[in-house]
Amino acid sequence: MQKLLIATTNQGKLREFQNFLSDVPLELVSLRDLGITYDFEENGKTYGENSEGKARFYAKLSGLPALSDDGGIEISALNGAPGVHSKRWVGENSTDEKIIEKMKQVSRDLPEDNRRAVFKTIVTVVFPDESIIQEEGIVEGIIAKKPLLKILKGYPYRSFFYLPEIQKYYHEADLSPEEEKLYNHRYKAVNKLKQKLKEKLM
Repeated sequence: MQKLLIATTNQGKLREFQNFLSDVPLELVSLRDLGITYDFEENGKTYGENSEGKARFYAKLSGLPALSDDGGIEISALNGAPGVHSKRWVGENSTDEKIIEKMKQVSRDLPEDNRRAVFKTIVTVVFPDESIIQEEGIVEGIIAKKPLLKILKGYPYRSFFYLPEIQKYYHEADLSPEEEKLYNHRYKAVNKLKQKLKEKLM
């Protein structure tokens, strides 16, 4: 069976990709499975640059097709910040807890009439022949006044991201399995990629 490397060190992302690609006849392998400990430094100016750069790095390193993504949260009242800097918004030594504290202040300061935000991601697969496929996923919501108290490891922003349409937080503790896919920006991108992935690897 054809292997596909899920090139992420974020265990939350890894679980999501494994779940979202479970119906594709591929053997999904992780960096840990291959004993790869090299890290890729994300210094691109866009999600697409980071996503493609990371996938290219690990495809070359492993000799396998490699899937990677990059994304972030964009808050309307902050002119789209933190965006591509979401992971490092509170500095290089960012932690989930530090981001939660930052977001508590941001939430307090947002104008009542503009709490809109979006999660965006770009998912890229780079193949050993250096060809690529790439898709975008977006989910819209608002920044809640009070966070969901349970922190989802690796996803601190989701404690604040609220989906008015279903009156739930964008958080696995609040969403049903069906809603987790329906409102997941990463799933939206992966779903677009699937057919292209099958055509390329099957």
